[in-house]
Amino acid sequence: MAMETGRLSWVDMAKGLSIFLVVMMYAASSVGEDTGGVGAFHWAIAFATPFRMPEFFMISGLFLSQVIDRPWRAFADRRVVHYLYFYVLWATIHIVFKVGLMTADPMGAVQQLALAVVEPYGVLWFIYMLAVVGAVTKLTHSLRVPVWAVFGVAAILEMAPIETGSYLIDQFCAYFVFFYAGYILAPLMFRLAAWAIGNVGLALAGLAAWAVINAALVFSPGFAMHPIKPVMGLAGLPGVHLVLALVGTTALCGIAALLTRLPAMGWLRWLGSQSLIVYLVFVLPMGIARTVLIKLGFVEPTLLTLAILTIAIVSPLVLYWLVQRTGYGHFLFTRPRWAHLPGARRPTASAATVPAE
Repeated sequence: MAMETGRLSWVDMAKGLSIFLVVMMYAASSVGEDTGGVGAFHWAIAFATPFRMPEFFMISGLFLSQVIDRPWRAFADRRVVHYLYFYVLWATIHIVFKVGLMTADPMGAVQQLALAVVEPYGVLWFIYMLAVVGAVTKLTHSLRVPVWAVFGVAAILEMAPIETGSYLIDQFCAYFVFFYAGYILAPLMFRLAAWAIGNVGLALAGLAAWAVINAALVFSPGFAMHPIKPVMGLAGLPGVHLVLALVGTTALCGIAALLTRLPAMGWLRWLGSQSLIVYLVFVLPMGIARTVLIKLGFVEPTLLTLAILTIAIVSPLVLYWLVQRTGYGHFLFTRPRWAHLPGARRPTASAATVPAE
């Protein structure tokens, strides 16, 4: 299994697949909302619905064991404050731009900023939740709560029809189990990835079987395509969805491991290493591109989704390149010294050049 600049290639490849699927989902749903049309990307996202976001959480938990035993101050600096800094910064940028400037509503922007403290804002909810699930996992570890008990409760929360009206609580219940699974199943995932690379034929056969079963359950009776959010068939049932999510995230990691054997897919591995840079920024250029293209008459769902998907992924990387070239705006992607907890060990320069691991 290749190691490049201290990073596991298959993990970055998995992150690349994840960010690609997430941006694709937002691109397709926004096109569906604006045009009412359904294109090829809608069907791809429907297939990926059981594992799309769970995989992002699971990957984020893979390396938690390396820091879970650190003192609270050091842990919080790396796995809580780190994410909250980027959440606060980019939530402010998004709200000021979208509410304060685009709709000329400064008071509305102030209200949104205040609400964003207790309710995760927009697409940035994932960054907010990484801080929350990391802190909760550290707390259960510090209190020596048995792993099986934490996982069991987390699984029950995911399967239960919890709708409190609080986005923070509801999303925590829906996704904590996957972050925790990444944490406790990390050794198994690393062994599985190594096995897949060494047993390509068997791995491909297993992935083919998984794809058929996943598709059969997603597109089973009860499935309904919708321009914004498809409704799953049997895959949406409690318990079935949990199993499909865990198996699907495992399958995606297997796919990522196999892709490391293909030099032509190096771009996807690199994209994965920059995945949270893309996540922080993509929604702004995506919205602008969609508005402009629709006004220009581009309304065919598949081509329009492809266009704004490309723009949404490339634009953040261009911005990051400009920051690196000009030396201005490093705070957008690198946490400054003042944003660290006093007394916490400083990250190395190389580790601080990306928003998060």
